[in-house]
Amino acid sequence: MLFGPFRMNIQRKHLQLIQAIDECETLVQVAERLHLTPSALSHQLRELESRIGLSLVRRKTKPVALTAAGQRLCETAVDVLPRLHKLEQDLLRQASGDGGRLHIAIECHSCYLWLMPTFDQYRQQWSQIDLDIAGGFSFDGFDALLAGDLDLVVTADPEDLPGISFVPLFNYECVLTLPHGHALLDKDIIEAQDLKSETLIIYPVPHKKLDLFRQFLHPSGVEPAHLRTSELTVMMMALVAGGRGLCALPNWAAEEYTSRDYVVRRSLGKGVFCSLYAAVRDDSLEMTYMQEFLLLAKDMPFEHLKGIVRPS
Repeated sequence: MLFGPFRMNIQRKHLQLIQAIDECETLVQVAERLHLTPSALSHQLRELESRIGLSLVRRKTKPVALTAAGQRLCETAVDVLPRLHKLEQDLLRQASGDGGRLHIAIECHSCYLWLMPTFDQYRQQWSQIDLDIAGGFSFDGFDALLAGDLDLVVTADPEDLPGISFVPLFNYECVLTLPHGHALLDKDIIEAQDLKSETLIIYPVPHKKLDLFRQFLHPSGVEPAHLRTSELTVMMMALVAGGRGLCALPNWAAEEYTSRDYVVRRSLGKGVFCSLYAAVRDDSLEMTYMQEFLLLAKDMPFEHLKGIVRPS
């Protein structure tokens, strides 16, 4: 067979054609399955072979059989066609507001105190949404959000990013937790200079993402004597209680440990007040399932946390 110039442009109908040939015994059966006339089927097959420059079918065999190139194309059809169908269904459901994807990164591990009940209630109302959660320490959540790998980032560190909105969830105070008997407990106001000789226990994130550094230490030009990191809030509080250092936490996260008298809390200066946000792409804000999640994320914290304030 002679072929024209090599032009690769494989379409969905071509994958459906080659899969039908593989599953049927005759080209007549293929034509019936695809609702084509025998002449239309022959034309479509010749056109596909011309596009790729290879024979795809052994026409003289019974039952009809695929060539090596046809088998390779069929393997791709078996893999791609179901995924393409699922993609179309997902997009249709998303466009109608009945489905979609909500992949979330959390930059603050203590947020799980209120996000878990939020997720639980959301799943009950939107069970068809593909809800997934990623930790925010090992990658840049904003880059992933801009790239479309994430759909929402819970953060206390808003940035001016094109196409991204920062929806305020609630306001809180960042407080310092100390062990019983610590010398700083005798002070009415803890100043930045007071932490110059201390060991601070922090999450393993850049200092610019920590309220303690961004709003309290760095404006005064202060760096602590030592730093120790941990990803687990409960471990941080165990270290504070054991006299291994001091730790700044949102007041609602510290409440669980100060209410049980494991540690003691103090305000930083005249108070370090912060806000928590949901960072979302602007186009996602149009989706009903995203709007409903944001409404829950704004309301649920006030059922589970103490000391927070609704944003103005």
